[in-house]
Amino acid sequence: MRRRPVCILCMLLVVFLCVTDWLGFSLIRGNPLPQSVQTWIRKHPESTICGEVVRCRENEDFQSVYLRNTYLIYNSEKVSIDNIKVYLKQKKNHSGNSDVDKLLAGSLVLVSGKLEEVQSPTNPGEFDSKAYYGCQRIYYVMKKGKIKKQSQSHSVYGQFLIDMQQKFAGILEKTCGMEAGAFEAIVLGDKTNLDPELKMRYQMAGIIHILAVSGLHISLLGMGLYNLLKKIGLGIWPAGLLALVIMLQYGMMTGGTVSTMRAVCMFLLSVGAKIAGRIYDMPTGMAAAAILILMENPAYLLDGGFLLSFGSVIGIGCVWPLVQEGMDVLNRKKRSEVNEKGKIRDKLLMSFLASGVVQLTTLPIVLWFYGEVSVMGIFLNLLVLPTVGIVLGSGTAGALLGLVTVRGAFLAVVPGRIILRGYEFLTVLLGRLSFCTWIGGKPEVWQIVGYYLVLATAVWMYRAGVMKSENGKIFAWKIRAVYAGMVCFAILLISYRPHENFRIACLDVGQGDGIVVEIENRWSILIDGGSTNKNELGKYQLLPYLKSRGISRLDGIYVSHTDEDHISGVRELLEFVEKDLTSLRIENLILPKWSDIQENKNYRELTELAESAGVRVLTVKAGDEIRYGTVRLKVLWPESTASGREVNEDAMVLEMISKDFKGLFTGDIGMVTEEKLIQNGCLEDVDFLKTAHHGSRYSTGAEFLEIVRPELAVVSCSATNTYGHPSPDTLERLKKSGSRVLITRDCGAVTIVNGKSVSVFNRIK
Repeated sequence: MRRRPVCILCMLLVVFLCVTDWLGFSLIRGNPLPQSVQTWIRKHPESTICGEVVRCRENEDFQSVYLRNTYLIYNSEKVSIDNIKVYLKQKKNHSGNSDVDKLLAGSLVLVSGKLEEVQSPTNPGEFDSKAYYGCQRIYYVMKKGKIKKQSQSHSVYGQFLIDMQQKFAGILEKTCGMEAGAFEAIVLGDKTNLDPELKMRYQMAGIIHILAVSGLHISLLGMGLYNLLKKIGLGIWPAGLLALVIMLQYGMMTGGTVSTMRAVCMFLLSVGAKIAGRIYDMPTGMAAAAILILMENPAYLLDGGFLLSFGSVIGIGCVWPLVQEGMDVLNRKKRSEVNEKGKIRDKLLMSFLASGVVQLTTLPIVLWFYGEVSVMGIFLNLLVLPTVGIVLGSGTAGALLGLVTVRGAFLAVVPGRIILRGYEFLTVLLGRLSFCTWIGGKPEVWQIVGYYLVLATAVWMYRAGVMKSENGKIFAWKIRAVYAGMVCFAILLISYRPHENFRIACLDVGQGDGIVVEIENRWSILIDGGSTNKNELGKYQLLPYLKSRGISRLDGIYVSHTDEDHISGVRELLEFVEKDLTSLRIENLILPKWSDIQENKNYRELTELAESAGVRVLTVKAGDEIRYGTVRLKVLWPESTASGREVNEDAMVLEMISKDFKGLFTGDIGMVTEEKLIQNGCLEDVDFLKTAHHGSRYSTGAEFLEIVRPELAVVSCSATNTYGHPSPDTLERLKKSGSRVLITRDCGAVTIVNGKSVSVFNRIK
């Protein structure tokens, strides 16, 4: 390390940024704008801004525009608000084209609309948009934007790069058929047209990294170009400089993501070392790239792409050489006796170990951001990494040839298309394996620190022990056994979860309900899961939460009734299971027992979908009881004669009983059903209440509350709902009953642990 001062400087920079973040400075996260400006924007969301166009993306209903060097008028002054993402209203004319003029890169635009601060996630495991956009210095988005003025001048070269990317994308769409989306992602870094199901399959199989322009792409294309230029007669200096310039433009054209920036920086240093006749040191190159990126924007320190990109380089460039050195010593005496087959076997073993080292190095990062890691990825990458270069070269050649001849482009992409179809076949095959991915959950910070300390100690002990071993056949196996044991201990450490009797998480699903209950670290159930204002709830809220908690099996999904705001996410989960797009297993779907379901389309579709996914379908009625260890779920409603025609009033009502805790889940029942429950005498004092019907004024009546008297009542609703939920009358009744009321729209997910600890995911505004 003494010979690597750049690495020391990088470590000091990281420590400095962590300390400033801990002290509350907004270098890494948070909104860096002056508080007065933030307050003014909150009070005056309808604003006019001016900025320089970076790039545009079009969808069917709107056009999103990224602006930089943006400012707004504040107290007769221009106030910089960094970068902005603007959603323009895009109307279609009779010809099907947009009425909005084409916005060219580098042009200045004056836009009016509603400014909104980028929101933090409101559920555990949910994608952090605030951190993601913070890396792009975007702290606000403008909705319902309308262009007022647009300059005629623009960046000719910047627009040229955008036009070339679009032209290449058009060529790939024409020549690559079903594989066009994958080719565009691999060659151009554009995932817009990538099939969402294919992306999920690649993630499960552990090869999602090939869909991002990274060090693998830059090294293959860059070094290939460098060697080609040297072969055609250019010297080291001309070939190196030309390769550097071309790869720099390639990085800019493909969007300049953090993995691309890291790869381009390291490539520049690598080729620069060749030109200068110096030896390239990967750790130094990695540290220099990290310093440049963090100095440009410290927010990258908490970015998943940054951490995974550099974590992979640390694994392959720093950890693996130490392990490989020990392997070489242990195998030195055997090497002369190994035949050709043995050499191939050893190469495969070394490749497998290298892949495993990278997986182990990045394991805490992957679990922190995704909650799961691909087990089969270690094996599949042995096939993918040697062949992805063919896909990349084939796609690049096809895109370039398409500028001249379409027929040539068709022929050029054939090898890549064949390999991509092979990848897809393998991902489908592996997705059917229950152990394809390991859902380990999001670890705590102390677990991550402990994991890396144990792993570092294991590597050091392994290398030190091997170096001291002379013959070491017996000692070598002892070293390997100790090393393997320490690795297993590190994995157990990072997957450890403290024992809890139960945990109830009322997720923020917008206008709907979604409650996850974990019982004794053994059983997990979902009570409803739907929303009418959040699209793909299962993909972006429910499944991420389950993964973050390490839940790989749902013992039951309880559907109170079949309105869309209670089942949309459940439907998605069942579809994912049916198509093998997740390792989550669902054992039972529990529905209310209704006598008349012929006209209930949602009920029938859920039943058919569950059966198709291999999930057992059960129905329950008042008087039924389900046990999970010491926890009981009593079904209080519907009664046996319920028809299901009034889905709200015939909704399933559950009472959860665990020692000295009682909770009540009421679906969307109204006062009519509450009165019947009172007459039946099945209600009692409870500690927790899931407030019925999102806090509607027609539910949670005074007489009902006099009996149940909950200490905590949670209302699940959206801030933008048009029903007036929750009703002020209902909130007043809850307050008079002595309940503490938490509303998910204000505080995000609400979690109750063991009936004693209550926490909210976001601070109440």
